Formats: sequence, C-alpha cells, structure tokens
Amino acid sequence: MKLKCSILDDYQQVALEAADWSGILDQVEVKRFDKHIDQQDELIEQIADCEIVVIMRERTPFGASLLSKLPRLKLLVTTGMRNASIDLAAAASQGVTVCGTGSAGNATAELTWALLLGLARNIVQEHNAIRSGGWQSTVGADLYGKTLGVLGLGNQGSRIAKFGQAFGMNVIAWSQNLTQERADEVGATLAASKEELLENSDFVSIHLVLSDRTRGLIRADELRRMRTSAYLVNTSRAPIVDQSALAEALRSGWIAGAAVDVFEVEPLPKDSVFRTLPNLLTTPHIGYVSQANYEAFYTDAVADIEAYLSGNPIRKLI
Repeated sequence: MKLKCSILDDYQQVALEAADWSGILDQVEVKRFDKHIDQQDELIEQIADCEIVVIMRERTPFGASLLSKLPRLKLLVTTGMRNASIDLAAAASQGVTVCGTGSAGNATAELTWALLLGLARNIVQEHNAIRSGGWQSTVGADLYGKTLGVLGLGNQGSRIAKFGQAFGMNVIAWSQNLTQERADEVGATLAASKEELLENSDFVSIHLVLSDRTRGLIRADELRRMRTSAYLVNTSRAPIVDQSALAEALRSGWIAGAAVDVFEVEPLPKDSVFRTLPNLLTTPHIGYVSQANYEAFYTDAVADIEAYLSGNPIRKLI
C-alpha cells in the first residue's frame, strides 16, 4: 500500500509542476491543497491519514497540539532550512523526521527593491490614475544621493545594500551583531545605533531574522525618529515592527509611506487596516514566490522524500 503525502498551501497550484515527482509515485500517493486551511480540526480531517506532509515555510504552523493529533505522520518537509512555526521538540518526541530544502536566494531581495521603487515613484497610484482616465498626480522621490538604511546585513540585506549603491545611494547599516568588518565587506557605513540609522535614512529596509531580540524592534518611538519624508520597507517578518504603531505612523504622517510583504496573520484578514491605508504598498507575502525558488523548494522536497524512503533522510532539522 502506498504512503500518503499532502502538499499544503499550494496557492498557485504549481508544486507538482515545479519538480519531477515521478520517481516516488510508485510508493507515494500525493495530493495537494491550494487553499489555506485555517481551522485545526479541518486540517486534521484532511491530513490525518498522511505519513508525509510538505508545507510551505510558516504558512501553516505545526505546533505540539496539531502534531499530537497526527499519529500517522512520519515525515514533515518544510521549504527552507528554518521554520519557526514548527515545534521541533514536539516533532522529535513523536518520532517525526523534519527536513528542509534549499532555495534560489534572490527572490526576496528583488521584490524588496521593486517595493522600494514602487514607493518612491508612486507606481500604484499612477497606474490606477491611468486606468481611471487620469494622468500625472504625484511627484516621485529620488533615490540618487539619498540614504538607504539597511537593518541587517545577511544574505538579503547585503543584496539590498548593493542595489542601493548601484542606484547611487549612500548606504548605512545596523544590527545588534553587525561588525565594522562586515559593513566594510558590503561597502556600507556602520551606524553607531539603530536610532542613528532611523534618523538619517530616507529609506529603511528590514532584513532581520525574527527572534526574541528583534520582535518589536521598531515601535512607536523608533517610527517617530524617522523623517516625515522617509519610507519603511519590510519583507522580513511582520512582528519585527509593532503593527499598531506602523498603522498610526502611516495615518498620522510620522513617515511618508511604507511597503510590506509580511503580516502577523496570513492570509491578511479582509477587515485589516492594512488593506485601506493609502500610503501603504502591500503584497501578499510573495518575497519568496518566484519560479526559480519554487523549483528549488519542490525539487529538494522530492529529494527529501526519496531519501527518507531509502532510510537515509537528508537536510534534517532535528
């Protein structure tokens, strides 16, 4: 009898086309879900008979409560090599093998820059003006000669710093552990403090991992330190920025605008204030949603399953 495998949150219905699954279909019956299942009872009903589940990073949390109700689950594959929404200790105690995947690496930085440009030149407003029969209605902000503040100089932040330099921007950077040596490698100026970066940047882009240290890193006091002409871009994790404070900053004009790709509750509730603020540019957490990235995710997911079936799991997170 074949093992059963569910692919969750395949919103674009591309998981089976992005990789070659044929090598495991003689041993595994695969089904996919293109709609997010929000209710735990419904999710359990749909996947309780599965030995294998493939999840898109942090779309559907797998905490201890859910895992305990999936006694048949043996292999949980997540896209990416880190997933804070999986209770790894609970999975280990239940005997569930958890594996990750590689990624293409460029998608989030590219979307970040698209959002920054969209903010600077009011692309959405001008597009909508054209569609409604209008013409020029805004004055864009320049990038050349302006200051880009990058919070975090890891893989994504470093790419953003280089994008900024290519556009003739002055790049400054800060994070709790950022060293002068690392800043020099990227060609950025190390800010003495978070406050200094916020006060001196025309655009601020966040590229930090969500942790106890970064949760709530940007609150009302920090947003008030920014220039009223400045813009904030967050494609990392929503809780790094206090969401109520961000909404107030945009409503009250503490900053000129913001662009976000990440939200505390996803999919974003239909009544969310972030669907209505005119100076907020939003995208539905698509930073990692690109052809190359999906091919990497699902090709590795298939390889993870093949390795597990052979008794030699790879890319284990526990």
